[in-house]
Amino acid sequence: MEIAEEAVIVNSSRLKSVVWNDFDRVKKGDTFVAICRHCKRKLSGSSTSGTSHLRNHLIRCRRRSNHDISQLLTRGKKKEGTLAISNFSFDQEQRKAEAVSIVRTKFEQGHPRDGLLNNGINFDNRRSRLDLARMIILHGYPLSMVEHIGFRIFVRNLQPLFDIATFDGVEADCREIYLMERQKVYEELDKLPGKISLSADTWTANGDAEYLCLTAHYIDDSWQLKKKILNFLTTDPSQTEDMLSEVIMTSLRNWDIDRKLFSVTFDNYSTYDKIVSRIREQLCQHRFLYCDGQLFDTRCAANVVKLMVQDTLETASPIIHKVRESIRYVRSSQANQEKFTEMAQIVGVDCQNCLNLDNSFYWNTTYIMIDTALEYKDAFPLLQEHDSGYGMCPSATEWDRISAIASFLKLFVEVSSVFAGSKYPTANTYFPEICDIHLQLIEWCQNSDDFVNSLALKLKSRFDEYWKKCSLALAIAAILDPRYKMKLVEYYYPQIYGDSAPDCINIVSDCMKALYNGHAIYSPLAPNGQAEASQVGGAGANNDRLTGYDKFIYETSQSNNIKSDLDKYLEEPLFPRKADFSILNWWKVHTPRYPILSMMARNILGMPMSKASLEFVFNTGNKALEQYRSSLRSDTLQALMCAQDWMRDEFEDSRASSSTVTLALCYDAK
Repeated sequence: MEIAEEAVIVNSSRLKSVVWNDFDRVKKGDTFVAICRHCKRKLSGSSTSGTSHLRNHLIRCRRRSNHDISQLLTRGKKKEGTLAISNFSFDQEQRKAEAVSIVRTKFEQGHPRDGLLNNGINFDNRRSRLDLARMIILHGYPLSMVEHIGFRIFVRNLQPLFDIATFDGVEADCREIYLMERQKVYEELDKLPGKISLSADTWTANGDAEYLCLTAHYIDDSWQLKKKILNFLTTDPSQTEDMLSEVIMTSLRNWDIDRKLFSVTFDNYSTYDKIVSRIREQLCQHRFLYCDGQLFDTRCAANVVKLMVQDTLETASPIIHKVRESIRYVRSSQANQEKFTEMAQIVGVDCQNCLNLDNSFYWNTTYIMIDTALEYKDAFPLLQEHDSGYGMCPSATEWDRISAIASFLKLFVEVSSVFAGSKYPTANTYFPEICDIHLQLIEWCQNSDDFVNSLALKLKSRFDEYWKKCSLALAIAAILDPRYKMKLVEYYYPQIYGDSAPDCINIVSDCMKALYNGHAIYSPLAPNGQAEASQVGGAGANNDRLTGYDKFIYETSQSNNIKSDLDKYLEEPLFPRKADFSILNWWKVHTPRYPILSMMARNILGMPMSKASLEFVFNTGNKALEQYRSSLRSDTLQALMCAQDWMRDEFEDSRASSSTVTLALCYDAK
């Protein structure tokens, strides 16, 4: 559309639409044309054409700067309380848009009301508040983020209707979510078909603050191994063993799982002996435990390995210091590195690994450091001969001892990697690894070098305390692995016990039978028809006192011609060893064939023989809280720690069930 020279620009001040702020209206004869002031494009300016096409052009106009276009989104005079929307940028894909929706929102100071977004969806302020709280819990953000000015500006520009919570407000929202999530966990634990095992972890924070984290471990009705934090409690170092045991018992009663407890797992410290003994005593009084709690007290396998590592590093500290300082000297300058490389070539070192210092926070890096240094051990003495500045070279005897230390640490690294190799390793995983440690310690104790022999005896003494408490549970868990059954015990015990092996094997076999009979008596399939509830006090005190009678009826009702689940299981051939074998899937499939033994397998395999995850198994320190969390109130801290654990499980379960499904962060208000 061409405009002749005689065309006249019409005064547009009388035009009501604000769109004319970006167009010139030109008249030629009876024809009106609107010319864009940005790109000079010419469009119809007739009063009969309206202004929608002009608005659409401004949205798509490439030369138009991203200045305030709020006038396009309001009609008529601006009223008090109307929100201006600024700094819109539009993608080229929006060129086909027909119109821009008009948004008019009003709210009172401090009392925003629900409104309509430009797409017509209702805005729910409460739902968004809970979404924010869930985000903070799930990702561990500090509660104070809601008071950060940058966050408040971001949210206000994103959704002006949102009533941004204060610190106290979001704290209350987090506790509300915790209570709702807690009810879900409570109902899940209440419906479990089997027992629950408990683990206890100690956490620290800046200063002298200490915390006790109680976690439930169990196998659910789908034969999935699960764990959930039950409580995260602030403790006082002055509390006695009786007080701590009562704290744990109170937690069990509050969750209503004291009658369901099968075992507890603590670290390998004597301070926990009285606590465990006190808890077991209370549960045995009510006959809540199988076999009088013979398998009740277990200790963390990863923790005993870590303690042996600490003993090793402490004993060998002077020698390791020489290795560390030797590497530090070589790496201190380019000239030193070149000279050392020359020495390594002279002695014929063929190693592609580089010398690196260890990280004091991770003990496996110390093993890597000394293992690599051993590859260059012949180069260090030569370097000392040709470099007067280097004087920390270990002697030949010390290199031999370093080699022994490396073999110790190598075994501990390999075993710990197995312990933390999966998210929730079942109890059958540990027996062969622990037995290998046992055999190595026996061999090391026979070393002729006094240093190695003394260290091995120290490690063996610590290990024996663990073995005394846990060997029975470890062996029974291995027997419930259809790839091993009794054969694995019969393989290791002669190597460990020698001539005493038959008696030790019989002890394991007798305990296995006693546990099976205990499960059979209270199984719904038992001849007397007693459900497991009678064992846990559900049928009253009289039934508890007649537990011996129930056992008598079960034993006298068994026909000599009928084999038990346990007998059939042990007599049948071993299942082939496969890398992708899943013991829980195996028991899930074979539950109909071994109905009573599967109940026992569910309880035994769910025991947490180790509490350490991969991120902590090599860590030399204790679990520690972030500084901002340690300053929170104890009930708020517990709400955040527990709810985060539960929500992460929910997220991972959702991700596992479908690769396209992610956790919905929207939390519907109820």
